[in-house]
Amino acid sequence: MAAPMRRGQGRQAIGLSVSLMVCIAFLSAGAIHTVQAQTVQSQSLIEKTFPHSNKCKRCHERVYEEWETSPLSKSIHSPAFRTALDAYLKSPGGKDQALCFRCHAPHVREFSEQAQLFVDQAKGGDPSLDGVACSQCHLIKHVDRAKHPPEPKYEVGGKTLYGPYKDFVQNLAHQSMESSLFQKSDLCLNCHQSVPSAANLGKNNDLLGNWDQSRAVKSGKECQTCHMPQQVGESANGEKKRTIANHSFPGRLGKLRQEAAKLAVQTKVDGDKTTVTVKVQSLVPHNLPATHPAWASVVLNLEIKGKNLKTVFSDKRVYGRTYQDAQGQPTIFDFEAVKVAEDTVLKPEETREETFTFPTPKDTRTFDVEVGLTYAPLTGPTSFLQRVEAESSQGSQDPVFQPIEIVKRTENVPVGK
Repeated sequence: MAAPMRRGQGRQAIGLSVSLMVCIAFLSAGAIHTVQAQTVQSQSLIEKTFPHSNKCKRCHERVYEEWETSPLSKSIHSPAFRTALDAYLKSPGGKDQALCFRCHAPHVREFSEQAQLFVDQAKGGDPSLDGVACSQCHLIKHVDRAKHPPEPKYEVGGKTLYGPYKDFVQNLAHQSMESSLFQKSDLCLNCHQSVPSAANLGKNNDLLGNWDQSRAVKSGKECQTCHMPQQVGESANGEKKRTIANHSFPGRLGKLRQEAAKLAVQTKVDGDKTTVTVKVQSLVPHNLPATHPAWASVVLNLEIKGKNLKTVFSDKRVYGRTYQDAQGQPTIFDFEAVKVAEDTVLKPEETREETFTFPTPKDTRTFDVEVGLTYAPLTGPTSFLQRVEAESSQGSQDPVFQPIEIVKRTENVPVGK
């Protein structure tokens, strides 16, 4: 049995314990302070190389305000991205921390050793780092299309920013240089042509389809023609007005989507049976929808309203892709997909004919046929949707949970027609 500790020895032991705890706390605080200092230093270096959009706002207020309304400005801010990023990092294949950021914050390519900082910023919910902003595009000097996906080459270490204008205004903030790349689709392809994590799916998962063979492209149109439409205004504060590009990047958001497709509806009443034939014509030179994220889909909804506008029949067709993982289970995540299970995507400029047959509405002289094409709300496993909802400041009212109308047709049909 150990000898009992004397009173003096006990006080000494307590004193040593307290001293040791103080030392550990001091060292821990010092370590945390060191990590924080390194983080600040790393972010400062990143923003020195790729100036933050807030700096650009000082002179390019109009451009900044347009960009701020665009999906690009939310590339690492959105709850859906944060939730998907977390799922990727926890997956067996999620070892490459920089993978998602090569499109969502493409300057990670120049700071691969700082990938953890990008992850921490995005998962924090209110990143101070930019995702896809001014310098992430205007520092691109060249795009290597020999790589898959195409790879941007940045001009770093200088003060030159590239753009489409010959008559740029000299200024003290940076040098400017005209580049024809900014009027070509090549500029956009490094992010919008394929998803690196799903490259093993090959052409089966091509996001844009045979866009370069479309009538639009053959007529001379580039991505910028539709997604950066020309307007008259100032490129920089106070400069003369001229023809410039819009930076709100309309697509799923904005009025451009109303030009994405046309619907032609034909209804045939044949006694107790009625047939509605819908021709869906895609007017865009790429897949509709472009299939990243993998849960993206477009839905054709048919609703028949009879007496007192009561819905008596409804049906739908879904245009998109479904995927399977290695266990043969459906998945909405590109990084889990090993197979494209089904592909109903509308191909570039394709016309699809859909037929719906149903009992002719009774006890009414006429009935309404309502046909609408919409971008579908966010879909996926319940746990994923709940996490997105929890991450969003708007909760279930977040726009990702709402359908977005593309085009709609309504007609009143006599039963005796």
